[in-house]
Amino acid sequence: MARKHIVVVGSVNLDFVCSAPRIPSPGETIPGATFQTFNGGKGANQAVAVAKLGHPVAMVAKVSNDEFGNRLHKGLKDAGVGVRAVTHCSRVSCGVAIITTDSRGDNSIVVVPGANGELRPRDLENASAIIRSAGIILTQLEIPFETVEALARLAGRSAVPLMLDPAPARKLPPSLLRAVTFLTLNETETRLPCGAGGNGLSRTLAMQLARSLQSAGPRNVILKLGDRGACVLGGDGEKVFVPAFKVKAVDSTAAGDAFNGGLAVALMQGKDLREAAVYASAVAALSVTKMGAQPSMPGRHEVRKFLRHNPLPPNRKG
Repeated sequence: MARKHIVVVGSVNLDFVCSAPRIPSPGETIPGATFQTFNGGKGANQAVAVAKLGHPVAMVAKVSNDEFGNRLHKGLKDAGVGVRAVTHCSRVSCGVAIITTDSRGDNSIVVVPGANGELRPRDLENASAIIRSAGIILTQLEIPFETVEALARLAGRSAVPLMLDPAPARKLPPSLLRAVTFLTLNETETRLPCGAGGNGLSRTLAMQLARSLQSAGPRNVILKLGDRGACVLGGDGEKVFVPAFKVKAVDSTAAGDAFNGGLAVALMQGKDLREAAVYASAVAALSVTKMGAQPSMPGRHEVRKFLRHNPLPPNRKG
C-alpha cells in the first residue's frame, strides 16, 4: 500500500544570511564575517526536511514570477518536494528573510512576505485534492492568517491531522486552536498565547505552559526549548521531557523546521508521540551543525547513523 503523503502549506523564501561574532544592538554597526544566500522559508524548510527524510511530500505555496522565484521553485523540485500546487505570482517579489547568525549559532531574522502574502483560501480549494488525501498537514504563520484558518477548517472537514508552528508569534483564536492536532512552538512563541514565556523557561514552568495551551484546544502540545530539549504533552495525558542531543551548533536558523519535519515523518511511520519527539530532536540536532536552512536538513541515513552512534537521551516523565 502506498504511503500517505505529507502536505506543507506555507512560505517559500530566499534567505540572505550573514555571520558576525555577535548580533548587533539597535543602531549599532559591526563587521561581519561571511555572506551567503540559501533557499528558505519555514514552509519550504519543513517540506525539504520531510523530503530528505525519504517521505513523500507536496507543498502548497506561491513564489514570484522572476529569477528568484524560479530558483526557489526549482530548489523544491530538486529536493524531491511535489510542486504541482506551488504557483507563480507576478505582482510581487519573492519572500525574503534577512538573517544574522553569531558565533554561538544564535540568530536574528527579519522576514518580508512577498509572494507568500498572496497565498489565499481560494488557492487551498484549487489544491484541495492534494490536501484532503494527506496523512498530515503542516503549516505556519508566514502566510495570510485567513489562509491558515481556512486550512484548519479544510483539515477538519477532511479528518486530516493539522500540525501548526505558530511563527511569527501572534494571538491565536480558540477556533483555530481547537482545530490543531499538534501545536509545536518555541519559548518565545509562548508569550502571546500564554502571557508568559521567553528564553530560559524551567522544565516545570514549560510543562505548565504546555498544559495551559492544551486546555485552549490543541490535542497535543510540543514546546521546543532549543538545546535544553522539548516538553511533550500528549492528548492521552502523557507528559514527557525529551532532552536535546548535544552537538556543536553552527547555525540554528531552521532547527525548529527540522524538528517539525522529523516529527511529522516519525508520526507517519507509526511512532508514538514520545518516540517521534526523540527522532525529531535528532533531526533538529543534526540541522544546527551546518549553515543554511534547507542545506542543513539531514537525510534519513544520516539520522539513522546519528541515533545509532549517540545514546538516546533519557526520557523523563513530566
